[in-house]
Amino acid sequence: MKLLKRFYIILIFIFLYAPIAALMVLSFNESKTRSKWGGFTWKWYLSLMDDSIIKQALKNTLLLALLSALIATLIGTVAAISIHSMKRRSRNILLGITNIPMLNAEIVTGISLMLLFITLNMRLGFTTVLLSHITFNIPYVILSVMPRLKQLNPNTYEAALDLGASPLYAFFKVIFPDILPGVCSGFLMAFTMSLDDFIITHFTKGPGFDTLSTKIYTQVRKGIKPEMYALSTIIFVTVLILLLLVNFTTNRINPADDKRQKKQTAET
Repeated sequence: MKLLKRFYIILIFIFLYAPIAALMVLSFNESKTRSKWGGFTWKWYLSLMDDSIIKQALKNTLLLALLSALIATLIGTVAAISIHSMKRRSRNILLGITNIPMLNAEIVTGISLMLLFITLNMRLGFTTVLLSHITFNIPYVILSVMPRLKQLNPNTYEAALDLGASPLYAFFKVIFPDILPGVCSGFLMAFTMSLDDFIITHFTKGPGFDTLSTKIYTQVRKGIKPEMYALSTIIFVTVLILLLLVNFTTNRINPADDKRQKKQTAET
């Protein structure tokens, strides 16, 4: 029975990652034909770097992901702190509202934002895409920071205030270091989601502005080029590294925090 479970899990992973593995192999294929191996080469990656259109799309993607992640992390952290300080009933209601954008279909979110921008007479472009990415990134930041806030000892902050520290100084010296892993996880998650998004970007970008995801979609409709295999491989490896960093940051437990939690549990 145990062997059957392992075989089932391995089979699932094969179905999930075999197409990606094939794409990565084709990105190093000398031949343009997918059915024939022409030898190992890096020329598609070099050709990709010489393409000014793709380089501009890459620049747009990274700038968009970085800005949206930074702004969403700032807003989400402040929102998480505010929600955490509320009463239990109000906190549960707001957390339920926060979950709605993540459970909602992306196509519904994309069309809704597009209609909102058109109603406000906003020109679709970088600004509208940035606002859209910030909007759907904020809930992920809130849910990353909230668990760290629940682990805080409120008496430490109050003790810092009693010793003469200002609220702002006490926050950055007492609270912020404890929630920093959650803030970093939220930032990396927001960056990854923005980097990988296509549907919302497609509906809110307007003409003349492209990210990597929308550029790949355009190239696929015209016919897949080997440069697209190389580009897709770079995106996959980048997202994989970021997701590993997110998991590492989330699962990392500070020994001092662990001892303090055990002490609080024993006192309770």
